Amino acid sequence: MPSARSVSWPPFMASLGKLQLFLNNRRTPPSMSLSVKHDYPSEADETLVKWAQQGDTEAFEQLVFRHRDKIYARGLMMMRNEDQAMEYSQEAWVKAWQRLVQFQGESSFATWVTRIVINLCLDQLRRQKRVRTESIEAMDEESGGVERQLPALETNPTAGLEQDELRRRIDEALGKLTDAHRTVVVLHEFEGLEYKEIAQRVGISIGTVMSRLFYARRRLAFLLQSLKRERSE
Repeated sequence: MPSARSVSWPPFMASLGKLQLFLNNRRTPPSMSLSVKHDYPSEADETLVKWAQQGDTEAFEQLVFRHRDKIYARGLMMMRNEDQAMEYSQEAWVKAWQRLVQFQGESSFATWVTRIVINLCLDQLRRQKRVRTESIEAMDEESGGVERQLPALETNPTAGLEQDELRRRIDEALGKLTDAHRTVVVLHEFEGLEYKEIAQRVGISIGTVMSRLFYARRRLAFLLQSLKRERSE
């Protein structure tokens, strides 16, 4: 599975066909167009959001242009499938436009849209109810079986790695986690959510969040150590 950074984006908005069609059907009529031509690329997100909330689709397209890679990356990190990542990132942008009046600026705009795509991915994962079974994950996580069975780890399995190489290895290791374990890692480590927030978002207990996160961290460390060893041989 390639990382989001390796994805080659088509020309702007051509890669977001669903959103483009949606916006085209909602463009401001000529009689209502703004008399002042804005320099969209130079404006801050807050200003673009304000204009977009007033119906300026060009302002919204600029926001998409700025943040589409991050939104797609989160979708890919959650779903591990490029087609699904593209589908849910597009759907997230459509929903962002539809709900834009609800955005109050309590978080950054990028964070707000990221939450939308994550929720879409979580909903899909719940529907699919996919279960990936690995022998090591069949151990009793709650009783500490995983901790006893996993091999001893290096103090820092990523020591000495360049940033690009580290990013690739983390992405590869994330792809080997189950949906359930990868979800808590993404929400906690990448989105900065607390245990309580994750529990509410995913619909599990705080204890289960802690257990899954503990297991996932150990599993990631083991996988990173194994990848480092394989590539050094």
